[in-house]
Amino acid sequence: MQVTSTGPLTMQRAEGDGVSLGCRYRTSPSDTGELDIEWSMINPDTTQKNQMLLSYTSGTKYIHGSGVFAHGLSFAAGDPSMGDASLTISLLSFAHSGTYQCKVKKSPGVDMLKMSLAVMVKPSVPKCWVEGGDVVGEALSLHCKVEKGSPPLRYSWTRISGGPFPATATQEGATGELRITNHSQSFAGLYDCRASNTVGAERCRVVLKANKPPNRAGVIIGTIVGSLLLVFILLAFLAVLTWKLRSRYRPEKELSNEIREDAQPPASRPVSRHTDRSSARCPQVLYCEVSRSEPDSFGGGRNTASIHSQRHTSVRHAYDSDY
Repeated sequence: MQVTSTGPLTMQRAEGDGVSLGCRYRTSPSDTGELDIEWSMINPDTTQKNQMLLSYTSGTKYIHGSGVFAHGLSFAAGDPSMGDASLTISLLSFAHSGTYQCKVKKSPGVDMLKMSLAVMVKPSVPKCWVEGGDVVGEALSLHCKVEKGSPPLRYSWTRISGGPFPATATQEGATGELRITNHSQSFAGLYDCRASNTVGAERCRVVLKANKPPNRAGVIIGTIVGSLLLVFILLAFLAVLTWKLRSRYRPEKELSNEIREDAQPPASRPVSRHTDRSSARCPQVLYCEVSRSEPDSFGGGRNTASIHSQRHTSVRHAYDSDY
């Protein structure tokens, strides 16, 4: 008994596609037993059993799979006993990724073959855009990106119209970026980006223009005029605010001035005879003591008025006798 493969032992297929795992066998004259064909998926955990998928015994086909393996699996040949035991999977999903084993037994001969299958996602339609503007003389970059796709992904830029691909432009195949350091009219045109992996490819396009730079003198003048206008508005606001504050406090100040102008002068003190006499007797002293007459114990009117001069010092200004 000898089992051989009709295709590669390691395969990569896109999700949603179909695949055929080739397995052919040849018996020897000494193999006289019952023909038994088994397809199974190898469990990565060696302590666990392999999952039986499909079998052929005594002329009957059996499906043993569950879940995604319960449907879409079949022998490629109508009669597997004719030497072709290949397995067909009609609709692939991520769950179909793994190592498969084809085992053919016809006593006393037995042989087996293993093959690996990786299910991948095709790249989605990429998105193309220009970053950095399209002004002549400036640096810019073209970008290309997909939302879905199994790695590794590769990006490639080509120029569709406008002339040959610019020699000074640099592109990154892993990121999808095309860099232009000094944009000019010679770079303008239609560009195409191709995003691909081992199971598929998609494209997108973008138009790159070359516009003249804006008038920088006009921009500077506009900035200066705008700044001066802003300063003028600020000064006008401060002037109005100052005028409002002065107008608010002016009535209170005028009212206080009117009250002081209408007030009456203080009344003069009455002049007594004693004060008048004392002032006449002591015109140049700071203090004068005046004794008044006191009745004696016998009711007599003994007048003991006497003036005792006190020690005094000279003063700078004479006392006004009118007060």
